[in-house]
Amino acid sequence: MSDALDYLQQASLITAHDEANAYDAVVPPIVQTSLFTFSDYDEMVATYRGEKIRPVYSRGLNPTVRIFEDMLAKLEGAEDALGFASGMATISSTVLSFVEPGDRVVAVRHLYPDAFRFFETMLKRMRIEVTYVDGRDEDAVAKALPGAKLLYLESPTSWVMDAHDVGALAALAKQHGVLSVIDNSWASPVFQKPLSLGVDLVLHSASKYLGGHSDVVAGVVAGPKALINRIRNETLPYLGGKLSPFDAWLLIRGMRTLPIRMKAHEASALEIAHRLQALDIVEKVCHPALNNGLPPGLHGTSGLFSFIFKDVIHIQTFCDHLKLFKLGVSWGGHESLVVPGDVVANQKAPPSFADAFGVDPLSVRLHVGLEGTEALWSDLQAAMAAARTD
Repeated sequence: MSDALDYLQQASLITAHDEANAYDAVVPPIVQTSLFTFSDYDEMVATYRGEKIRPVYSRGLNPTVRIFEDMLAKLEGAEDALGFASGMATISSTVLSFVEPGDRVVAVRHLYPDAFRFFETMLKRMRIEVTYVDGRDEDAVAKALPGAKLLYLESPTSWVMDAHDVGALAALAKQHGVLSVIDNSWASPVFQKPLSLGVDLVLHSASKYLGGHSDVVAGVVAGPKALINRIRNETLPYLGGKLSPFDAWLLIRGMRTLPIRMKAHEASALEIAHRLQALDIVEKVCHPALNNGLPPGLHGTSGLFSFIFKDVIHIQTFCDHLKLFKLGVSWGGHESLVVPGDVVANQKAPPSFADAFGVDPLSVRLHVGLEGTEALWSDLQAAMAAARTD
């Protein structure tokens, strides 16, 4: 009964705008325009003075984008949200709004590789120090926080799927007067609501589960109005990574099915994770729901996890024999994807995520899509059988 009630609450938040759409349309129309004109001189003056809030230029405010932002804010339990043209635009604009030269950032290990590269290049170029800690070690986090300006979280983390007690880490940050930010792309608001756990700002690569169809690149950050307004005023206008109306419309479409899709991804991925864990050719399965169970605040799992083969599998042969699982980056769409660890370990783009945190060359990251559990398992079985070397 509680799951059904939760779904109804989420559905009501997602469809909150439907009765107010222009022309009584069931789907919000796309306001695909670069600028908006004024009715008269006085309205233009009042707008420029800040006495009236209304769209002027779509880089700043657009009605379609605003509908998406409002939907996401409601789902995350936030006062406000701000959309961006990519997840990295969200990360960079958010972080740069709150740090300056001489500051220090504490970040969890195994965070999203491009976030790591941003920290190691742009932030260090600005003389901002970054300290990486194991988010599962709360004592280590507590020791690293004094004197820091920002705590950057991701739970579960990229590649190894380490899940943290987000509420405990957020409380530590507050004790030391440190702003906390979390990437919630993996769990989505369906399975984790970090703001309710005490985190200050939550962000998403909306290209992933929020969009859900692998046809949009976008990002979004949500939180208190004061913090969102700081990002809106200090970095959004000048870095220019604003979400487009058409991409916002695609996200509105995707979010209508978010709760249903997340539960389907969860069920299929968890079943495949259990089956992989039982195989004698698999060394380890990195899935938050296995072994120690989920930490407080994480109420479900998505379709993304990784596992490590024993040294009896030829990784290239395994990958090349997959049919339903496609070789490809990103995740969160309807399709199933695979990324081999040896490719990540040998990636030449500096600074190296694998060198910093370690990526086992016999590991494989799976995104379990919506093709069906049994069909996907048959695909994996056939590829594993072809790739055995013992």
